[in-house]
Amino acid sequence: QVQLVESGGGLVQAGGSLRLSCAASGIIFSSINLMGWYRQAPGKQRELVANINRGGSPNYADSVKGRFTISRDNAKNTVYLQMNSLKPEDTAVYYCNLWRLGSGNYWGQGTQVTVSS
Repeated sequence: QVQLVESGGGLVQAGGSLRLSCAASGIIFSSINLMGWYRQAPGKQRELVANINRGGSPNYADSVKGRFTISRDNAKNTVYLQMNSLKPEDTAVYYCNLWRLGSGNYWGQGTQVTVSS
């Protein structure tokens, strides 16, 4: 049974930083094709923030390029999202996601990030 457990959300002032973590269990981490973070703000659709493939190549939404960094630690079965220079518009629930060919998508429970102005 695949489980994703997120941590690291919270309240921060604009310009501040947070690091989100997502620990995966029940799956061979190195077999995961894509891991990433999505976010959903109130009244908006869920959107991709960043993802990273099995080879370690990252992909970012334009809105976070240069501010956020995604990384994965295969030894710890964990993916991270370092968020710097946070803006109020980054406020959302952030969801960890993994996708593996043949298994489909899995989601974490979400963690709230609130950026005050």
